[in-house]
Amino acid sequence: MITTMHNEQDVGAVSDRDQPSTQTSRSETAPTTTSLLQLIWLASPALPIGGFSYSEGLESAIEQGLVHHEASASDWVVDQLHLTQARGDLAVLAQAIPAWQSGDAPRLQALNDWVMATRETAEMRLQTEQMGRSLLDWLRNLQQASQDQLQCCAQLPPTYPLAMALALSLAQAPLDQALQACAFGWCENMTQAALKAVPLGQSAGQRMLARLACEIPAAVATAIHLPDEDRQAFSPMLAILSARHETQYSRIFRS
Repeated sequence: MITTMHNEQDVGAVSDRDQPSTQTSRSETAPTTTSLLQLIWLASPALPIGGFSYSEGLESAIEQGLVHHEASASDWVVDQLHLTQARGDLAVLAQAIPAWQSGDAPRLQALNDWVMATRETAEMRLQTEQMGRSLLDWLRNLQQASQDQLQCCAQLPPTYPLAMALALSLAQAPLDQALQACAFGWCENMTQAALKAVPLGQSAGQRMLARLACEIPAAVATAIHLPDEDRQAFSPMLAILSARHETQYSRIFRS
């Protein structure tokens, strides 16, 4: 009887030893985060790059009476999504993500130069520089990019679209999904700005986001299929409002 009990224990011990080996093997091969989680992470307003501190001309539009309630705020953000984001920053992302993946440094430099050249006010330029630096620091601290990629990004020096393109390229997600995540993050920041500055209630903000979520796929499709010669950031009213905001007497946002 004692012998039988020892044999059963021995069998159990062998089985127990085998099982952790299999589990360890699986955990070692599993990715730390999926592509979807990486995109959600990058789209979050909690990403510590300062996006919440900018209204991108919206606060000035409110000061000038162009935006004053939910409908006008929603129209403003939708128009900006299609006129400036889809034809400008999102279009840059659509080209920069594959450039990062292939290591095309001259292409990355050209796209970064274009972003800097199309920032029409001091506020806009400072925003893209500050958010680019902060995102590069985030990538460096989390050790998500290679040293070569970090060095290339630092030497640009990075604007926000180029640094975000590097972060998105590491997620290994389909291009349209990467751009949709970035666009939604931008829409959420703009909606939060409207809630604070108009001001609006939370239900109004959710209705704005629902409308913007329906508009994002078309904006992303435009960005992906836009040729280089058609990429542009021409938005004179936005530039005027941004310039006025630089000397606005009372404000809560940096742009």
